[in-house]
Amino acid sequence: MEKIPTLSYIRPFVSTRNACKLCSPLGACIAIKGIEGCVPVIHGSQGCATYIRRYMISHYKEPVDIASSNFSEETTIFGGEANLKTALTNVTNQYQPMAIGVATTCLSETIGEDVASQLSHIRNDSTSSNLPSLFTVSTPSYQGTHMDGFHATVLAVVKNYAKKLPSADKINFFPGFVSPSDIRHIKEIVADFDLTTTILPDYSDTLDNPVWDQYYRVPKGGTPISELEKMGEAYASVELGVFTAVKQGGQNGGTEVSGASWLESEHSVKNHQCLLPIGMSNSDSLFDILSKISGKDIPVKYQMQRGRLLDSYADGHKYIFGKKAVVYGEEDLVLALCSFLDEIGVEVVLAASGANSGKLQKEIIRHCPEHGKTIKVISDSDFEQINEACNTIKPDFLIGNSKGNYIAGNFNIPLIRVGFPIHDRIGGQRITLLGYQGTQELFDKVVNAMIEYKQNNSPIGYKYM
Repeated sequence: MEKIPTLSYIRPFVSTRNACKLCSPLGACIAIKGIEGCVPVIHGSQGCATYIRRYMISHYKEPVDIASSNFSEETTIFGGEANLKTALTNVTNQYQPMAIGVATTCLSETIGEDVASQLSHIRNDSTSSNLPSLFTVSTPSYQGTHMDGFHATVLAVVKNYAKKLPSADKINFFPGFVSPSDIRHIKEIVADFDLTTTILPDYSDTLDNPVWDQYYRVPKGGTPISELEKMGEAYASVELGVFTAVKQGGQNGGTEVSGASWLESEHSVKNHQCLLPIGMSNSDSLFDILSKISGKDIPVKYQMQRGRLLDSYADGHKYIFGKKAVVYGEEDLVLALCSFLDEIGVEVVLAASGANSGKLQKEIIRHCPEHGKTIKVISDSDFEQINEACNTIKPDFLIGNSKGNYIAGNFNIPLIRVGFPIHDRIGGQRITLLGYQGTQELFDKVVNAMIEYKQNNSPIGYKYM
């Protein structure tokens, strides 16, 4: 029998099975929900809006309205401006919003819709005189993840609203894609430094509502447009995360810009950037920045939180030292979690993200002095890749969103749920990760997960620590 020749070329794996990312306009809608009185409109098919609502409602456990320009076959051929005008008119009449944010989709981008120009035509139409403030952001999913959509929206909002004004005694704070609970904690921290602050985006109330005495079509809360207009007068910005910039000026050139860096270059607002403050070291960086720009010492309240966290590190060290973890999610979250785990003696054996900035490995090496060089990093990752890798690396636990639950089940190991989406547990919107307080909560979860695992798998019983 003739021997079949061995192929010398194996096609690279393409992440198409269960990607470790979500769509770009989904991230845009979350950011839009952080602006007071603002309603998101998806310029594309109805299915895109339904998909986004499904994910947001399952995580935040709140009603989420997202409108659509409802592309059809005819719209795809002849263009969607008429549909967009109808959508804007309907949203205006039904919701009476203060603003509408229009996010594009793969379909509208593929046929070359110039939405900024369309909005200009619609504004100039005499029948559209009652429309609220309008802005648009380009968010085709074939060009990025939900994080690209989130950061592109923040940048679009700043560029659309920020005005050149004389410097005032205030700062801007860009928290990045964190939980409503984390945003509330940030508000508490900056208030304790006596700082007047504009937070963008602020969905701490709009996506985590109290019980209402009546139904509000547009939930209360969010960053007021009047504050957005004053962002150019701040004397400083604080930006959490190092993967916040989006490409401007085309895919083959141009520069990478974030909302905070644009304010620095266009309005001379000094930007202070640091990692998400998860872990002792990263939280120290944030508090040092706030102390510097406020001219005040770190409040005793947070010094005490730091001391308690350090004490708990000593208490829990023996239960987690040398354990192996798999971390996955958004790049900024993965980087901060790896840094935290490296700090407490946990060996991260795999760090995975659906994004592909090309910078994650370098940043992990930089911020994880103990194990950074040995951490396997997968960008543009797929959950099946993570699942297959676990066969070899045998982790003790996973840390990431709910979509990795089946992997934890396959290997009978704990999953520490953080990030987005958390759709198989309640309270995803109330998870606090930032600062000494959030790190304390996370540290306790990690240690207790290891203790519980040992308890449940001990052949001789395990009652006392």
